[in-house]
Amino acid sequence: MKELLVTGESLPLAYHEALKALHEYGEVCDCADYNTRQKECSMTMVVEKPLSEPLISRLFIGGAKELQQYRREMLDGILDFEIEKGNWAYTYHSRMAEQIPLVINDLKRNPSSRRAVIDIRDWHHDFAPGNENPACLQHIQYFIRKGALHCRVLFRSNDACKATFMNAFALICLQERIAGALGVSLGTYSHRANSFHCYEKDFPMLEGYVKRIEGADDIDDLTYSYEEDWKEMMLSADPEIDAMIEELKNR
Repeated sequence: MKELLVTGESLPLAYHEALKALHEYGEVCDCADYNTRQKECSMTMVVEKPLSEPLISRLFIGGAKELQQYRREMLDGILDFEIEKGNWAYTYHSRMAEQIPLVINDLKRNPSSRRAVIDIRDWHHDFAPGNENPACLQHIQYFIRKGALHCRVLFRSNDACKATFMNAFALICLQERIAGALGVSLGTYSHRANSFHCYEKDFPMLEGYVKRIEGADDIDDLTYSYEEDWKEMMLSADPEIDAMIEELKNR
């Protein structure tokens, strides 16, 4: 399996480099769990300035509503009630919520701490026989260095075309929230996927994304500004998201 590293000043720049690297260097192999094949590598994607504009890539599945809903799921647990209803076994928020205050308190206690780790993996559930939905996100670690909060994320498995951008965006938003609670600036964001992959049915999507990246005249052809364009659209989606939540609760 190829071991790859890409960097970019902004999230879209790093994400686009990761897509290009997977397309060029990824190796095709079997994926027996889903009866298909995949193109795969191990990928570390480093974002040097996580909130720098333009922040939104045009190359991901979904729009402003979907991105806002996912951010709220990750940060605020808006769908955690599905666990109590027996529809879901867990959410990422449910597994991290109690740990976030501990991480903040530890970094307040010792800003040079190396203990500020959030564990997502629950091996009792994720290794249970017949479980078809083990957590992809494994753990998150935070460091304060030179007055900035740096974030290191590990995924055991990450769908490059359909999940990575939204995962990274939401986790950067969480990093921003924790940095605010600590009164420090935002440092780098590193997104590690031991299996960074694209399923065979999505090979044309990956190839199309790469062609758009390589054929773009400038970054504006591939991105949107969050502050100027998407922030208002994402916030304006909240009433529709809230109505969906109420409908799901009442089913």
